[in-house]
Amino acid sequence: MLEDPTTAAPHPAPPSSWPATYPQGYAVVDVETTGLARDDRIVSAAVYQLDARGTVQDHWYTLVNPQRDPGPVWIHGLTEEVLEGAPRFPEIAGELAERLADRVLVAHNAAFDWSMIAREYARSKSAAPVRQRLCTIALSKELGLPLPNHKLETLAAHYGVVQHRAHHALDDARVLAETFRPSLHRAAETGLRLPLLACQPLTEWSDGPAIGRQRSYRQTWRPSRKRPACPYPNPGRYEPGGQLVQGMRVAFSGDTSVDRELLEDRAIEAGLHVATSVSRLTSVLVTNDPDSPTSKTAKARSFGTPVIDEAAFMQLLQDVTPAPPTNR
Repeated sequence: MLEDPTTAAPHPAPPSSWPATYPQGYAVVDVETTGLARDDRIVSAAVYQLDARGTVQDHWYTLVNPQRDPGPVWIHGLTEEVLEGAPRFPEIAGELAERLADRVLVAHNAAFDWSMIAREYARSKSAAPVRQRLCTIALSKELGLPLPNHKLETLAAHYGVVQHRAHHALDDARVLAETFRPSLHRAAETGLRLPLLACQPLTEWSDGPAIGRQRSYRQTWRPSRKRPACPYPNPGRYEPGGQLVQGMRVAFSGDTSVDRELLEDRAIEAGLHVATSVSRLTSVLVTNDPDSPTSKTAKARSFGTPVIDEAAFMQLLQDVTPAPPTNR
């Protein structure tokens, strides 16, 4: 049985003055999915409703039948048999909307959770009633929390919140709610402007596997990590503020909030080359800790390789530019 948030860590005392510009309510969200691509689906979702000062008001959880392969079962533990009798997304869309309405969506790597939710609503020919989102990774950075990485379990340990079942949507959402409250109060104490971003409804999605995509996650163990060769030539370095282009060489360094293997799979599916090291040919380095003393970050600095964080990379993956045609 998952822990009820009302019996978890004690609530911090609210600041004597609360910023008038802060939102009036939050919906802390976590979704587990079949993967990271545009055709991937939600298999479970959880929402914790918080008031203006971060106190839990209600929580809700549901399984969702994705009507396809459930994806990385070794991560979320939800097999086809477990999901067979679960409601499809259109059947839970209304109840989820009621829990999101008039609240800021809060998630760990919010760009991912928002994009998955928005696409599910688009498939249902409707839109999620969300106008703003807040990423707890971005908030942790704004607060300057002394975290060695940006995993949810690390944030939880920082605030003394016990995590019982990682990658279970309800427990992840509970943990995030319990860590968001003290972060919110720290922000209020210093008058920090919250890193809120606008949520635009998505109008495009995919219902089928991407062309050339050959994967099956039916097994419950991790598949071989032998990567297919990238079919596109390297177009050069990523230009900050621009778009990723198929064929770009992407390297990863440090911990990520989304499972690293899923990030690599998504990059490959988008037509990018996943490099195991950084060289002069590397187009971009993805890391949440650009100042860490790793060999990859050191080489990136020496080569002048562009560096972006995980959230920015996830956003860029939504619209990768096709490789230019080659002359034959």
